[in-house]
Amino acid sequence: MTDPTSGQPTVPAGAPVDVVLVDDHHMFRAGVRASLDDRVTIVGEAASVDEAVRVVHALAPPVVLLDVHLPGGDGGGGAEVIRACADLPGTRFLALSVSDAADDVVAVIRAGARGYVTKAIDGPALVDAVRRVADGDAVFSPRLAGFVLDAFGAAAGDVATGDDELDRLSAREREVMRLIARGYTYREVASELFISIKTVETHVSAVLRKLQLSSRHELTRWAAARRLL
Repeated sequence: MTDPTSGQPTVPAGAPVDVVLVDDHHMFRAGVRASLDDRVTIVGEAASVDEAVRVVHALAPPVVLLDVHLPGGDGGGGAEVIRACADLPGTRFLALSVSDAADDVVAVIRAGARGYVTKAIDGPALVDAVRRVADGDAVFSPRLAGFVLDAFGAAAGDVATGDDELDRLSAREREVMRLIARGYTYREVASELFISIKTVETHVSAVLRKLQLSSRHELTRWAAARRLL
């Protein structure tokens, strides 16, 4: 199947997401495999930049889950892998790292990663993050989203929009928009605002429709352009 908006392959609803796992620690890779459920399938692994580039090109998975610090290559780690696989438009990258340093977060996002979560994440949340990235969403651990917004807010300022776009949103829709753009899940938004998940879904649909956006990734860029977060 292909996403009519991006032209990229999508994972059929209910089907497991094929993932290549890249980390130089065998025990950590084993732990990740043990933490995942049947909604995600590890189809390949790699422990270095060079090995990762070979495996990702050979398998072209929907998602690559990779650490930001990897041996080999020219020393660029996960960001180098992402850049070397830029010719695979159907493959999206999600960084999974023990590091929560701003420089590491920004480096892989600049290279093209669609998200960044820390290794403190639990199995179900990681599965959810992988599936969201496969669907085209941008996913960040909530407290890391600020690094991305700080780094890209000015660069995103060239997005041509008028102030009237924000005026289309109700006060509640603006609250939901800010949290979603920061990388919160629907459940986290519902908890934060004391509303139901179904209500969150309704508000997100309304926000995307009113702003003529198609994904959370576009919403994050839109919000960053206005320094709303």
